Amino acid sequence: MTQTRLATTAVGDRSALRSGAALLGFLALSLLVGGVGAIVSQPAIEGWYAEAAKPMWTPPNAAFGPVWTVLYLAMSVAAWLVWRRPASRDRSRALTVYGVQLAVNAAWSPAFFGLGALIGGPGLWIALGIIVALDFAVLATIIRFGDVSRAAAALLVPYWLWVLYATTLNAAIAALAG
Repeated sequence: MTQTRLATTAVGDRSALRSGAALLGFLALSLLVGGVGAIVSQPAIEGWYAEAAKPMWTPPNAAFGPVWTVLYLAMSVAAWLVWRRPASRDRSRALTVYGVQLAVNAAWSPAFFGLGALIGGPGLWIALGIIVALDFAVLATIIRFGDVSRAAAALLVPYWLWVLYATTLNAAIAALAG
């Protein structure tokens, strides 16, 4: 093998290693957000939430874990696809908006389950405000990702639909709580 070929292979190996590390980073970040949400939610699911009045379209509790797992995986892959594109203003904006929506996502579970347990109805209304902000943040992320990678944007559509659905649940539970 020539020296040029060896150098090209070494650069390619480092690039692949860096790309794999970035994917693992996006997965770890999503796992952290999802894990914190699960830790905060679990006591409430077996506590006040189990007794709360819920709309008839509420899925069984067992559905939430698998759905969120798939959505967090898709979000991570979408962010990674955007990250892999050449550096640009659009890529930077897309990843910044992604970070914002992830932060808003992380705030919702403590608000809904934590404040719901602490202060009841008013906490659920605060959580509703947060999830409505999340609806718009996810839409903004889809739009920004679309500027960089249509595949990445498409991967976020199920997430956005689920968050819109979750918004209806949050609204109904808040209204039923008074």
